[in-house]
This record gives sequence, structure tokens and C-alpha cells, in this order.
Amino acid sequence: MTPELMIKACSFYTGHLVKTHFCTWRDITHTNQNVVLADKMNRAVTRYNFRLQKSVFHHWHSYIEDQKEKLKNMVLRIQRIIYCHKLTIILTKWRNRARYKNKKKEDELISKHELQLKKWRNRLLLKGASAGKSDLPEQSSSEVCLVDETPECDISQLPERAILQIFFYLSLKDVIICGQVNRAWMLMTQLSSLWNAIDFSTVKHVIPDKYIVSTLQRWRLNVLRLNFRGCLLRPRTFRSASHCRNLQELNVSDCPTFTDESMRHISEGCPGVLYLNLSNTTITNRTMRLLPRHFHNLQNLSLAYCRRFTDKGLQYLNLGNGCHKLIYLDLSGCTQISVQGFRYIANSCTGILHLTINDMPTLTDNCIKALVEKCSHITSMVFTGAPHISDCTFKALSTCKLRKIRFEGNKRITDASFKFIDKNYPNLSHIYMADCKGITDSSLRSLSPLKQLTVLNLANCVRIGDVGLRQFLDGPASVRIRELNLSNCVQLSDVSVMKLSERCPNLNYLSLRNCEHLTAQGIAYIVNIFSLVSIDLSGTDISNEALNVLSRHKNLKELSVSACYRITDDGIQITDSAMEILSAKCHYLHILDISGCVLLTDQILEDLQIGCKQLRILKMQYCTNISKNAAERMSSKVQQQEYNSNDPPHWFGYDRAGNPLTQPDNITSSKGSLELTVEKSTYSSEEEAA
Repeated sequence: MTPELMIKACSFYTGHLVKTHFCTWRDITHTNQNVVLADKMNRAVTRYNFRLQKSVFHHWHSYIEDQKEKLKNMVLRIQRIIYCHKLTIILTKWRNRARYKNKKKEDELISKHELQLKKWRNRLLLKGASAGKSDLPEQSSSEVCLVDETPECDISQLPERAILQIFFYLSLKDVIICGQVNRAWMLMTQLSSLWNAIDFSTVKHVIPDKYIVSTLQRWRLNVLRLNFRGCLLRPRTFRSASHCRNLQELNVSDCPTFTDESMRHISEGCPGVLYLNLSNTTITNRTMRLLPRHFHNLQNLSLAYCRRFTDKGLQYLNLGNGCHKLIYLDLSGCTQISVQGFRYIANSCTGILHLTINDMPTLTDNCIKALVEKCSHITSMVFTGAPHISDCTFKALSTCKLRKIRFEGNKRITDASFKFIDKNYPNLSHIYMADCKGITDSSLRSLSPLKQLTVLNLANCVRIGDVGLRQFLDGPASVRIRELNLSNCVQLSDVSVMKLSERCPNLNYLSLRNCEHLTAQGIAYIVNIFSLVSIDLSGTDISNEALNVLSRHKNLKELSVSACYRITDDGIQITDSAMEILSAKCHYLHILDISGCVLLTDQILEDLQIGCKQLRILKMQYCTNISKNAAERMSSKVQQQEYNSNDPPHWFGYDRAGNPLTQPDNITSSKGSLELTVEKSTYSSEEEAA
């Protein structure tokens, strides 16, 4: 073998050996990679499945927890429903039992009273039989002796505090008269505290300027409140008020002779004024300049119907220390104020709480927007006679903390104003929206969440019906409502009254005037409003049966049924039996008018003495069957009494025996005049109340 062959053989063997080992290594390495890759794949699949299970379990767990919460809430709701149902059952049983006991108590009281009356009659009969006719003058003389023996009371011996409480009820004229009785009374009228408040408006036609000046000069250090309303005085008289250094309240409204010069003297001498009423005077911008300069603590200011100052005068309010403590402002009738004027007010009087703007046809939404930009503390606003105010004003007022708001006779306010009222004005307690034709049932639904609402006046809102009132009463607002005026809401019916009896436990005053769809069934629900003390049913369709139902109400103190033409004489007939029941039930009766009740006899006076011991005023005009002697005996039991036994006037429609008159023509004309008089007097009383 040659070396070349040996090298070749070795090279071949070595190459073969390397090739064999490389293939073996390659196979082993490939196998290991597959195993590792398979292992990694298995681990990845396992982790993916675990995460998937975890996600599914998390969703399932959330679902189960949500279902548990819903189940828990459902159980709580069921428990509350069961609890409320139990309470309803308990209250129903308690109410029925209370009514039963109350009726039983009334029956016992009536029986007891009838027994007392029977004993009283028997005693009178025995006394009359034994004494005869001569007892009457002896009895009256004994009563006179008893009256004469009553010890006299000298009020000058009372403590000073008690004397002041008595004289505070007297007018200035009465105090002057009392001071002329004797020396003791004169000393009582000269108590310094009695002259803290002087009201010259009650004697403006009889008292001379000279006396006013002397009075103010004498009591200048004690006077805190002065009232010159409507007084026609000389400038010198007004100037004398400047000597009252401690003056806090001044009212010069409706004084035609009060001028800027008078205001200058008062402002310089009385810097501590808190209340100032300048309404309907002739003041100008000169007075407006004096207010911030001297009255640094002024809180109440009335400029109503003062039309001689301008926007520039309002700009003066921000001069000096300004009127920054002002909390009440009345700008009624000041039609000369523009939007710029309201901006001046906003800049100088940022703390206003109460704003009154009546009879202002020039008032617009822009005026209110300019005002509330800086006056965000307003709690009450009155807009009567402002026809151009619209829903935009309500939107602008959302930045204020309103509690009372009043609009009247506005046709531009619609349901949009009340859409978010529970969120913008959650503390509203008084709402007056009389004669606003744009308000419908939707507004009442929006008012239902107001928890603080106590007074609601929607008179003459003719588009309101049973649906809206029911939605309002279903909310929390019905719980605290005390006064509700629904006069001339002609779409209301008995359904509304039924809902009122169920949802208004604190209702005191209710007006359903001219709600012509009310019937006797609706009146029956009114009896269940136990808190009711006053109700107006004028112009409704109620009849004698409804009056009979209302007579069962125990707390009712005021009832108006004018223009209810279905009520006849039978519905209001009063006899001795009726007065007997009246005296048995109404122990706290103070005033009684039985004029024209010709069927009443002397017996009712005895009943009143027994049952109505707090009776103060008794009117018995045209009571033909009540004797003069009985009336004289009764006069010693009351403070004021009116009596005559004359025949009833022709327009009463009956004679002294209670029989109808036979002259229908005269009766009709007289009744017509009476109805006209009643309507006029009713209108006057409403106007005065407004």
C-alpha cells in the first residue's frame, strides 16, 4: 500500500465517520426541538384555556353577584310593601276605631247636653210655678246687684309690662284720649316704651302739624319707628323727624309734600335707619345720592311708584359705602328703569334677598338677566303686572336660591318654566301663578317632587284638570301643602277632591271657587280632610245635601258658599233644635249672628249660656220670637250684642212668622239688589285681601 492510498483511505474513513456522527447529532437535535416545541405548545394551550376559564368565571361571578343584589333589593322591597300594607291596615283600623269613639263621644255629649237642658227646663218650670210673674224684675235686680258688687280693677296698679301690653293695642288717638282721663292714666300714657313706635297715619286728618312737632321733640330719644303714610304735612314737620337720632324705621309713603330737602334733613339726623319706605313720593336723583352716603345700614327700601328718579340715580347707590346691606327692594311701578338701571342695582346691591316688581309693563327678560348676574342670593321674587316676562326669566333665575315666587296675569309663561324646577329650585315653598293661561297639567307633574312646597296658588289657570292634579298629589309635595287655591279651574271634578282627601294630611286652606263639576259626592271627601279650617265653594253646584255633609266637619271655621244657587232656605234653616246642637258642640264659639232667624225663641239663649260660655259677640236682628227681657239678660253675658224684634225686611222673602211673602215681584227685585250687594262686598274683600 502506497502512502497516497493510505492517505486517501484515512480521509475517506474520517469523512465517513464525521458524516455518520453529524447525521446522528442532527437527528438527536431535531428530535429535542420537536419535544421542546410540543411542550411549549401544550403549556401555551393550557395557559390559554386557564385564562379563558378565568374570564368566563369572572363574568359568571359578576352576574351571580348582580343577581344576588337584585334579589336582595327585591326582598327589601317586598318587606317594605308588606310593612306598608301592615301599617295601612293598622291605620285603617285605628281610624275606624277613632271615628267610632269620636261618634260615640259626640252622642254621649249630646245626650248629656240634652239631659242638662231637660234639668234646666224643669228647674225653670218649678221656679216659674213657685214665684210667678214677679220673679222677672226681682231676678234682674239681683243680677244688677251682682254686677254692682263686682270689684273694680284699677289698671294703674298693674306692672308696667302689663300696662304696655294693654296700651299697645290702642291707636295714637286712643292713647291721647286715655291720657285725658285723670292723672294716673296720664302717667300710664307717658311710659317711654309706649312711644317707641308712633303711627301718625291713623290721625292724619285730625291732628295738626304743631302737635306732631311737639310730640317728636318730646320723645325724640325714644322713637324707633315713625309712620307718616298719607300725611299732608309741611316741610318743617318732616324736618322735625331728624331730631329722632335713634330712628330705625321710617314710612313716608303717599306723602305728596315730602321732597328731597326733607330727605336731606332726615338722612343727616337719622343715620341708623334700617327700614325706609319712599313709595309714591316726589323724590329725585338727589335723594338717591343721599341713601348710600348716610344710610350705611339700610336693609329695606321701597321706591314703588317713584317715577322722578332715573337710571343715574340708581348708579349713585354704589357711591361711598354704598347700599351693600340692602336685603329688600321694591321697584313696583318704576317704569322709567331700563336694563342699564338694573345693572347698576346689581353692582351696588349684591345681597338682595327679596325683590318686588309689580305693575311694570316695561319689565323684560333682559332686565332680570342683568340683575341676577351678581344678585345670586335672591330668595323671593314678585312679578305682578309684568306681561313681558317669559320662560327665559325662569332660566335666568336658576342661579338663585328661590323659596317664594309670584307671577300673575302672565300669558308668556308656559310649562317649559317648570320642566326642571325640582333641580333648579329644590327649596321652593310658595308658588303663586294666578291667571297664567299657559300652564297645563304638565306643570303640575313637574311640581310634584318639591318637598318643601307649602303654598300653591293656581287660580284662573283654566287648562289644569284632574290628571295634572292627581300627578301632583302623587309626589312628595302633597305631604306638606297647607294652602291650595284652585279657583276657576273649571276642569276639576270630584276625582280631584277624593285625591286631596287621601294625599293632603296638612291642608288648612282650600279654594274650589267656580269649580262647577263638583257634586255632593266630592263634598263628602272634603269631610275626610281633618286639618281643613277654611274652604271656598262659591259658584259651585252644591246643594242642601252638601251643606248637611259639611256640618260633620269638626275643625272647619270658615265656609264660603256665595252664588251657590241650589242652596235653598231649607239648607240654612235654623231652629231651636239646631241651636241646641250648636251649643252642645261649639263650646269655643266667639261670634254668632242669627239675624233674621224668626223661628228662634228665648230657649236658645239659655242653651247658649250653658254650652257657649266663651261667646263674645251676639247679633239677633229681626228675631221676632226672642223677647226683650231675655235679650237684656243675655247682654250681661257677652261683650257686644245687637238685638231688635222688628219684622224682617221685604227682601228677606218671608214675614215675622217665617211664611213666604205673597209679592213675588217686590221680592225678586229686592233679592236681585241683595245679590248685587253681596257680589260687590265679596269683590271688595278679595281686593283688600290681595
